[in-house]
Amino acid sequence: MNILECRDLTKEYYSGDTVVHAVDGVSLTFSQGEFCAITGPSGSGKSTLLHVLSSLESPTGGKIFYQEADLSGYNDNQLSILRRRRFGFVFQSYNLVPELTGYENILLPVMLDKKKPDEAYLEKIIQILGVEERLGHLPSAMSGGQQQRIAIARALANKPSILFADEPTGNLDGKSGREVLSLLKYVGKELGITLIMVTHDLQVAEQAQRILRIEDGKIVKDSAKEAGDR
Repeated sequence: MNILECRDLTKEYYSGDTVVHAVDGVSLTFSQGEFCAITGPSGSGKSTLLHVLSSLESPTGGKIFYQEADLSGYNDNQLSILRRRRFGFVFQSYNLVPELTGYENILLPVMLDKKKPDEAYLEKIIQILGVEERLGHLPSAMSGGQQQRIAIARALANKPSILFADEPTGNLDGKSGREVLSLLKYVGKELGITLIMVTHDLQVAEQAQRILRIEDGKIVKDSAKEAGDR
C-alpha cells in the first residue's frame, strides 16, 4: 500500500537572477513500512526533496499525497497537525531542548499535542533504543550517539507513520553511526513505519531496501525500478 506519493514535484529558488531547480519534476511513491535512502552529491537537492515531501517546505509545483489526501489543499495549521501527529523527524543536529531531561525531550511532541502519553508504547521505544539510563540526564551529559537515540525516541513518541531522517548519522563516529542506523532499521520494521532517509554515505544508503539517487534535482536512479525491470 502506498502511503506517500509525489507527482511532478518541483522546488525552485532564486539566486540573484538565476533560478535554481532544487527539485525538478520528481514523481515517486513510497510504500507502508518501506526503508528508502535518498543519496546524491552535495547540492543535488536531496535534503530539499525530503523537506518538501515532509511539508517542512512548500513545493513550487506538483502535488504530494499522504494516504491519497492531496496536501496542496491543506492550510498551514492542517500541515502542522499532520507533521506533529503522522510524521517524525530526525536530523543531523539532534535539536534536543538543553534544559529538558531525556525523558522530557521524548515526551515533548506528545505534550505539545495535548495527548496523554502511551506509557507502554514509550517504554517499548525506550527499551529498543537502549536509553533507559539516560532518561533523567540533560543532553549536555550525553554522548552524541545517546542524544541521537533520544531524538529518535522523541520522533517516534507520537506513533508516526513516516519517519523522515536527514543525515541522522552525520555527526556520529563510525560505531555510533552504525548502531543508530541499525536501530532505525529495527524500529521501522518492528513498528511498521516508513523510513525515508537522506544520506551522503553510500555505506549507510546500502542498508536501505531502496536507494534513490538525485542529481541536479532529478531522480537519476531508483533501485526499486531497476529490480522491477529485471
